[in-house]
Amino acid sequence: MAPVENTTAALGIGNVDSWLTPKRLRMHALLLGTALWSIYIWTLATPGLRDRNGNLKGTDFLHFYTLGLLADAHHGTDLYSVSAQSALASARVQGATGIRYLPLYPPQVSVLFGPLARLSYGQALAVWWIITAGAYFGCCRLIWQSCGNLRKHRTTTILAALAFPAFFNLIAWGQTSALALACFTVLFFALKNRHDFLTGLVLGCLIFKPQLGLAAAVVFLAIGAWKIVLGAILSASVQLGIGILYYGMEPLRQWVRILMNAPALSNWLEPRPYQTHSLRTFWSMIAPWSSVSVVLYGITGVLVLSATISLWRRGSEVMLPVRYSALLFATVLVAPHLTVYDLVILAPAFLLLADWLIQQGSVRSGIGTLLYLAYILPLLAPLTRWMHVQLSVIAMAGLLYTLWRISRTKGTPPGTSARTQASEATTL
Repeated sequence: MAPVENTTAALGIGNVDSWLTPKRLRMHALLLGTALWSIYIWTLATPGLRDRNGNLKGTDFLHFYTLGLLADAHHGTDLYSVSAQSALASARVQGATGIRYLPLYPPQVSVLFGPLARLSYGQALAVWWIITAGAYFGCCRLIWQSCGNLRKHRTTTILAALAFPAFFNLIAWGQTSALALACFTVLFFALKNRHDFLTGLVLGCLIFKPQLGLAAAVVFLAIGAWKIVLGAILSASVQLGIGILYYGMEPLRQWVRILMNAPALSNWLEPRPYQTHSLRTFWSMIAPWSSVSVVLYGITGVLVLSATISLWRRGSEVMLPVRYSALLFATVLVAPHLTVYDLVILAPAFLLLADWLIQQGSVRSGIGTLLYLAYILPLLAPLTRWMHVQLSVIAMAGLLYTLWRISRTKGTPPGTSARTQASEATTL
């Protein structure tokens, strides 16, 4: 999401990525952003709540709006009833007839949307779009401000953030992944400032999307970061406790039951598997037998987690931005369920790695090109329906492998001063 330039002033990463000039990246981002948002605005410019393609505006936001209606009425018994929610949505939202969602969110999520449910659907959607965009750009700005080498590339960074396909999909789907991005952003700064318990508290907040906390939980357990683990357990328990206090225990039991049955409901959960970007669906689209794809997912997931754990065990020998970016890519790759809008959590990784690459002028690894591909390839996801190969997953796996290989062969990346190492060191 930011420029990497091949110059003698340490603004490049060697011949492999010499084509990634700031001017070229600005133009690519400008063209991509203009195309995406122009088409989307034109698609939305219709009377009523249906767009030009016949889809409900906000798409998945209808589910959260319905959950909010249930929370406002204290109807916890219907939180996991597909038929009850479909009937309620049809009665309260014009154009929502026949739309059904598989309820997978824990009970406390509905409480969050209770205030928005007091507005009309259109008003609530507009407010949610504003909240989502504000959270996204706020997180990007915080990370960007910590990246000293990106300061003079402000325009390119802004354009790339606007054109980020994951952000576009986040708005188009009306989803909640900006909240996960906020968690991962705060998590980075908590780690940077060596606040282990706070790190855990923030990590536990991801219980509303538990698949996004899987990689971090495994990594911190493996390196023995017990303060983080304890904080995460406490935070997740408190969040789930909110739902218990509001509804009682039964909705939580129903949530656990539906999570246990989720694998059997994968066709409903992922009606467009080509829009998913994790190892699980990568292998399921290639292998014709589910048992084979599960085994391949397990093997490659272990490899991804092992590489990430290896990076984190080296502590300050590998700079925190590199370790953290690897953790974010591992989070995406090993998640059992991850749709295109969830890729928004990678925004800090793009910024942090771009900043690091500008600093490392002598690295000839192709990381810049891999970053570019991980950024842009989700747009080609519809082609996966015929190709059966999700190229974005290959790019992300290749990027993680390259980071691991560099850390193994070179130790502390070249160009990293002792002062920088000390400032990035963590008690982990």
